[in-house]
Amino acid sequence: MTIAIEVRQLRKHFGSVRALGGIDLDIRKGEFFALLGPNGAGKTTLINIIAGLALADSGSVRVMGYDVRSDYREARRTLGVVPQELVFDPFFTVRETLTIQSGYYGLKNNAGWIEEIIHNLDLDDKADANMRSLSGGMKRRVLVAQALVHKPPVIVLDEPTAGVDVELRQRLWRFIKQLNGNGHTIVLTTHYLDEAEALCSRVAMLKQGNIVALDSIKNLTNTLSGCMVRLRLTPDILPAPLQPLADNHEDGCHFLALEDYAQLENVLAALRAARTQVVEMQVLQPDLEEVFMKIMNTSQALEPPATAR
Repeated sequence: MTIAIEVRQLRKHFGSVRALGGIDLDIRKGEFFALLGPNGAGKTTLINIIAGLALADSGSVRVMGYDVRSDYREARRTLGVVPQELVFDPFFTVRETLTIQSGYYGLKNNAGWIEEIIHNLDLDDKADANMRSLSGGMKRRVLVAQALVHKPPVIVLDEPTAGVDVELRQRLWRFIKQLNGNGHTIVLTTHYLDEAEALCSRVAMLKQGNIVALDSIKNLTNTLSGCMVRLRLTPDILPAPLQPLADNHEDGCHFLALEDYAQLENVLAALRAARTQVVEMQVLQPDLEEVFMKIMNTSQALEPPATAR
């Protein structure tokens, strides 16, 4: 197994505030990996250290085998980072910005790849527009393009779809999935947990500078037992035997929390006995958002499984 990003005992303080409390993490080559956590969990600090934008107090980070401090030139060549902040030079067009970015990496004759990026990020109509004239969503597309211009094997996306429209999100993810399919390692931070669940194979959840969960999405969701059942009934009255299971009543639907799937037969039997007709029924599977909320509401960090590293 080839490791794309190797983090060992990484610690970082900002004054008296502990941002990272001894992070150990391996991200495999070719993996689509998510870093999740609430604001202030340490995600951006970790990314900044990986990218060489901040120095750790102790510990080490390697990107594609290169130490980010002692081999920083090679480490940065292997990495493309899309930051949260909209950082841009207002004096150049989109195409000029990407050409200059290519020059930072000593790349010549990169026009073909630049045009491919422009097309895949739907920037064709804005390629010769000045950066300061672009909307926020368009500027974010250019940030993504800048991170990809030198074809890095490892791509870090820090909230790449914050504030962008649905069409761009879909087009961006198609392109990123294509890059991942071609062997690029993708590291994503996002508050859209549905994105992480749909795209990523493994996730690490951070809380107060520590990894509190690290595993595949399948394994994490399997830690939640039971399911939720959504029922639309006629008449819209939940029979008394089912009242203890009631979790919510919203938009004319009853939500019942079941301990296991076998309990579903008891629910149907109670409805038949009460002569209540089921107009609509949906069994809702546990998802990543439920796992995230459960873990974040747990006061003590969970030990990540050794096999998940």
